[in-house]
Formats: sequence, structure tokens, C-alpha cells
Amino acid sequence: MDIAEAQKLAWQNKLAKGFNTSDVALEFGLLTAEVGEAFTAWRKDLPDRGEELADVFLYLAAIAEMQGVDLGEEVRQKIEKNAGRVYTAGANGTLVRTSRE
Repeated sequence: MDIAEAQKLAWQNKLAKGFNTSDVALEFGLLTAEVGEAFTAWRKDLPDRGEELADVFLYLAAIAEMQGVDLGEEVRQKIEKNAGRVYTAGANGTLVRTSRE
């Protein structure tokens, strides 16, 4: 399944179930809660960590749909942009971006 298809299906599910489709701030709050659940599943090595990551993606996809954002295209552009960036180790060993593209 591609990102665009998943985005549309996430939106259709919200419509079919009567979930929020207009309060973006609420959706960001719920997304944050899902990220927390995914972190807990990872930290405790729970068997549902993949499902929790899927929840994060679905909330994100629905937020993109609420805002008229083509998430698949944005991801493609961001991957392309990131591929051109250069990083070097900083004084404390963390990577520091040394180029914009």
C-alpha cells in the first residue's frame, strides 16, 4: 500500500466511524498520545509495537488529509532533500549538519 492510499483510507475510516475531522489541535494531541503508546510498547518489548507504530502513521496521515497535504509527495521530497545533506561529527560526537541540501 502506498502513502496516498493509506492517507485516503485513514480519512475514510474517520468519516465512517464519526471521528473528529475538523479539530487539528485535537488530532495532534491524539497523535502525541499514540507516539507515547508506541514508545511504551518498544520500551517494554510488547508484541503490539508494530500496531502502535501503525496507529502513529494513521493519525499522521489523517492530519495530513485534514490539511490538504499530500503526505506521500511531502515524504518523497523530504527524503530527496535529506539525501543531499552532509553531516560531520561535532565536538561531543553528535552529528551536525554542515550543508543545507
